[in-house]
Amino acid sequence: MRYLLSLFLFLIAFFGRSQTPDVPKDFVLDVNQFYGSILLHNPDISHLITDHPGGVILGVSRKTYGHKEWEADFGYPDTGYTFVYQNTNNDTLGELYGVYGHYNFYLFNRNFQLRIAQGLAYSTNPYHKDENFRNNAYGSHILSSTLLMMNYHKENLFAGLGVKAGLSLIHYSNANFKAPNTSTNTFAFNVGLTYNLDKDAAYAYVKPEPKEKIKEPIRYNLVLRGGANESDVINMGRYGFAIVSAYADKRLGKRSAIQLGTDIFFSNFLKELIRYQSISFPELDVAPDTDYKRVGVFLGHELFVNKLSVIAQLGYYVYYPFDFEGKVYNRIGLKRYFGDKIFGAVTLKSHGAKAEAIEFGIGIRL
Repeated sequence: MRYLLSLFLFLIAFFGRSQTPDVPKDFVLDVNQFYGSILLHNPDISHLITDHPGGVILGVSRKTYGHKEWEADFGYPDTGYTFVYQNTNNDTLGELYGVYGHYNFYLFNRNFQLRIAQGLAYSTNPYHKDENFRNNAYGSHILSSTLLMMNYHKENLFAGLGVKAGLSLIHYSNANFKAPNTSTNTFAFNVGLTYNLDKDAAYAYVKPEPKEKIKEPIRYNLVLRGGANESDVINMGRYGFAIVSAYADKRLGKRSAIQLGTDIFFSNFLKELIRYQSISFPELDVAPDTDYKRVGVFLGHELFVNKLSVIAQLGYYVYYPFDFEGKVYNRIGLKRYFGDKIFGAVTLKSHGAKAEAIEFGIGIRL
């Protein structure tokens, strides 16, 4: 606990000078020490689970009070940034450093806090065919990472200090940008301290004024997505892909819409995988001229948060000439609207828990 307290005092000293008279700028710092286990979600990583990982989670959050309409609709969440240091206590996996953007949501009279964070992590010891061939979890230094924290949370108990304790789940993966990509999930117990920078202030929550329900006709969307990924065969190489999506959506209210649409996938890594399997594994009976394209239909939901929205889609391939990870696929991610019609998107496409690619897209909603 000594280095946890030292880091906490440093943060108080550093951020304590950044107060401004503008209202509201109510910031809370938190520092947590965690200790847990890497979950055996895949038997291929059993040789990497040799000890219990531990580390530190640091956060800075800004409270919201309803000055923007979406804040009240979601129970006045916090927005902020998180830093995570994790020592896996395994020489093959090495250490991990992550930075995230986060939201804190509150339940039970704001005593229960749920932090949802997404960001990037740096692995100090990824796979290398000569120097670290046993690390089949991380194929690259840069990883995508998701953090979930569920905590009992009590702020400003004494002189700005508070406490929090609970559970954390940290996921690391590069979404098949480079093989291998078995990924890890760390489940941990965490305990920590909080500090309110504006501990003597009391801000009132703004209650939203009643508004008419949003009524929209069915809207039509066209999205072009792209990126690069690699098959699970190590050193086969990364290949670009393109996806054309068209779908209709219907608003159910101010914050949600349902979607129905189709995807056409041009996944060039499948071309090479088809060629490889047709030559190296004749028992699979894969023809070298098998079509690499796929077509899917999907049902989705969009959660609107100000200019950002969260999407979740579940799809099924109706054209599937080459068998790769099954016919059911899913997509989750974020959209950012630029005006009323144009949007950008970053999404993760996977088959269950098996990631296929991170997709970068641009689209129009008519």
